[in-house]
Amino acid sequence: MPSQAIDPQGLQWQRVSPRYLTLRLVSLAIEAVITLAVFSVPLVLRSLDIWGGFPAWIAWGLPAVFLAGFVWRGVLLPRQVRAIGYAERNEDLLLRSGIFFQRTLVVPYGRMQYVDVAVGPLERLFGLCTLKLHTASTGTNATIPGIPGPEGARLREHLSARGEAQLAGL
Repeated sequence: MPSQAIDPQGLQWQRVSPRYLTLRLVSLAIEAVITLAVFSVPLVLRSLDIWGGFPAWIAWGLPAVFLAGFVWRGVLLPRQVRAIGYAERNEDLLLRSGIFFQRTLVVPYGRMQYVDVAVGPLERLFGLCTLKLHTASTGTNATIPGIPGPEGARLREHLSARGEAQLAGL
């Protein structure tokens, strides 16, 4: 994982699972099929002469615009997934994400209240999970998606133990 200008120097970043890209592409495909089906209704009704007065440019344009948007998102997904990473340091956990708008988030172990591991139906199918770190601050959106299940369980236990140890030291 290449180092960015906002990253601390000398860190070994851990990437999310490559299966997370497949999961995101499957999710995008499902979303695209449903959205295109809904926005193609005027085109189908116009083609069947049920809604003949509907402007053709709108009937063709709606699905075309949404299809272009889904293709663009599909092209960006591999880079977005490669940009997600985390690094464990002695005092804190660093999370990074983003291609255009890059973000590096530092979560001190002593500020963690609890660590949550969530698994949805598609994640379960791919053997992945999402790790969520909860702190006293409501503005902290510390999540690591696309982690293999065993690694998520290990991280949950490790981060919880580090958080308790750091909290006890306060």
